[in-house]
Amino acid sequence: MDLFPLFNSLRITAIAVSFAFVLGIFAAYSVLRLPRLIKGICDTLFTIPLVLPPTVVGYFILVWLSPTGVAGSKIFEWFSVTITMRWYAAAVAVAIIAFPFIYRTARGAFENFDQNLLDAGRTLGLSEKYIFFRILLPNCKHGIIAGTVIAFARGLGEYGATSMVAGYISGKTATVSTSVAYFWQINREDMAFYWVMINLAVSVVFMVVINVLNKPKVRS
Repeated sequence: MDLFPLFNSLRITAIAVSFAFVLGIFAAYSVLRLPRLIKGICDTLFTIPLVLPPTVVGYFILVWLSPTGVAGSKIFEWFSVTITMRWYAAAVAVAIIAFPFIYRTARGAFENFDQNLLDAGRTLGLSEKYIFFRILLPNCKHGIIAGTVIAFARGLGEYGATSMVAGYISGKTATVSTSVAYFWQINREDMAFYWVMINLAVSVVFMVVINVLNKPKVRS
């Protein structure tokens, strides 16, 4: 049995969520101390992929990165590289879809942390880098990890945007979700069911991980 769609889904999601993780945490920390109005504007911009249909996200990616798009045409002109209809186009789509999950959970974790402890660290002369990496992140890690797992699970099951920007090309761009749709369309219900069960099994694993991470600590 060809397991390329599963491998490709994991590869795409791992790369995309890695970028979304770094950018989401950086954005959450940067927005944390902004004025309320600017913070609200940033929240809207950073979380809008949550409410947009995935096909709309795919459309905007095509507008920018297709060979005739705003940035895609320049990339093709300078490097002779086409972004769309490649597996890494799907990684771009998944990164955009996953980013708000990490951003929101990270910002919520940062805001719930006692800000007085951070101010105390600054009073003691600790650098912002030290405060961020040695105080804030370790104490907020459970919320951030849970958000990252949710983002990974969401990215693994992404279909709308990835199907628009990468399509279904066997052995090249096929993912678990696009495989389900493809085999259903060609009346291979056995194969569609096979990939549905794989997707379901992976989703169950992620839900177990999320529940474990969100399990409240027992105080002695």
